[in-house]
Amino acid sequence: MANGRNNPFRMSGENVFRDAEVRQFMTDGFIRLDHAFPRQLADEGRELLWQDTGCNPHDPATWTQPVVRLGDYGQAPFRQAVNTSRLHTAFDQLVGTGRWLPRSSLGTFPIRFPSPDDPGDAGWHAEASFQGDDGSWRLNVTSRGRALLMLFLFSDVGAEDAPTRILVGSHSDVPRLLKPAGDAGLSFLELAQELNQSLDRPVAFATGEAGTVYLCHPFLIHAAQPHRGSTPRFMAQPPLHPAEPLRLHRNDGRYSPVEQAIRSGLELKTATDDNS
Repeated sequence: MANGRNNPFRMSGENVFRDAEVRQFMTDGFIRLDHAFPRQLADEGRELLWQDTGCNPHDPATWTQPVVRLGDYGQAPFRQAVNTSRLHTAFDQLVGTGRWLPRSSLGTFPIRFPSPDDPGDAGWHAEASFQGDDGSWRLNVTSRGRALLMLFLFSDVGAEDAPTRILVGSHSDVPRLLKPAGDAGLSFLELAQELNQSLDRPVAFATGEAGTVYLCHPFLIHAAQPHRGSTPRFMAQPPLHPAEPLRLHRNDGRYSPVEQAIRSGLELKTATDDNS
């Protein structure tokens, strides 16, 4: 990734990430962006979410389930949180200027409560991004339908607060598994069954203060975990949708960091055409 005016994905003004941080994103598969949106928006959004949980924030006796999933939220705090200039600049750096679609909402919130019970959804996986002809949710090697996976922290998340587990560098293993399947790709479950190699990688945890966002490669392997703390965890996990398909062969060589990471996983060294 070039510096300053030579960076093809640079917006006007300063970049959010240094070149070394972008390279680390390509190696690790994720990058943490502190203060991506104001804490005030997290507080306002959390108030709205509490109302829909059916739980009393001041009475743990009402927190009877390990996880409560709430639907898409597009009210002002959520809409503003995903559209800060800081985040938009980060999207440009990682996905490419003009190559992503703005969001007006923040998708599903899996809210995790302190509980000794297994939440039932803590397996390692990559997020599926499109629906196949058979109705299954799938991924393919060009990440159809998803440019980034994003984790928006709407509460402070410490080590005991069910932070998302991340397999560092696992996004590099996935392209080799997906390529033989072509455009149709693999289903969510089919890919999960092929992840033995990735499971040996180091584990990181998506901790941070409210207002933190983890920007993740769409192929990053991750998992939930039980909540062993005392304060419920509020997090959204929306996709960033692409404005155009990701390409693994470009005549001009203007690959985004997301594309470069896929090419690295496939051990592609040179661009030969513009057909992908």
